[in-house]
Amino acid sequence: MIAKSEKDKKELREAGKRLGRILKALTLAAVPGTSVSSLNELAERMIREGGDTPAFLHYTPRGAERPYPATLCIALNDVVVHGIPTENKTVLKDGDIIGLDTGLIHNGYIVDSGITVPVGRVDKEAQKLMQTTREALYVGIEAARVGGRVGDIGHAIQEYVKPHGYGIVRELGGHGVGRKVHEEPSIPNFGKKGKGPELLENMVIAIEPMLNEGERDVVFDDDGYTVRTADGLRSAHFEHTIIITKNGPEIITEV
Repeated sequence: MIAKSEKDKKELREAGKRLGRILKALTLAAVPGTSVSSLNELAERMIREGGDTPAFLHYTPRGAERPYPATLCIALNDVVVHGIPTENKTVLKDGDIIGLDTGLIHNGYIVDSGITVPVGRVDKEAQKLMQTTREALYVGIEAARVGGRVGDIGHAIQEYVKPHGYGIVRELGGHGVGRKVHEEPSIPNFGKKGKGPELLENMVIAIEPMLNEGERDVVFDDDGYTVRTADGLRSAHFEHTIIITKNGPEIITEV
């Protein structure tokens, strides 16, 4: 969406602040012995206690055969994104990494954010994967400038990741957000500078790099949502909703 008024921006900032607090709580709760279903329950409870609505619950993306059945998307180890916690009896164990991705609707405004966190003690390779993915997100955000192009964002992410040797997932990427969960433009995590739709003042977008330890190829589970690395190696995902302002990108889902 384009945030056309100060009211739009105020509501989006408040929505983002609320979502940031929820992701912080989920991060603290993601410890060994915690079930992924309990994380979903925590996310939904916090959203509803704030008077808001889960954005993902019962949402049907384009091409999906059924609505998404949970509030939270989880991504455990080799899962890239969109794992379903309500259909999973997994209990977290020391050494896991888990992606936590959710969104909420606040007074009609939608924000979307995600983070990958360690469960207990993780190895150095996992730490590096998560750190590089998080850094790639901020590199992409910095490239989101008024008058630029969508390709500028993907190019910045791609060039930052290249020396690290990680696979950049191409089947999925960022997107517009604000009034719907997914809006135009689509924002790949690779691309060429100066290519793609123009980035407009007050455009609201979600940027979300997804990096694999190994190859970039992914496979889709039969549940219609879960996306995994094809080689079984780990993946990490970080996401923020931002407003592109004349003074630069403004992150609204960060606490």
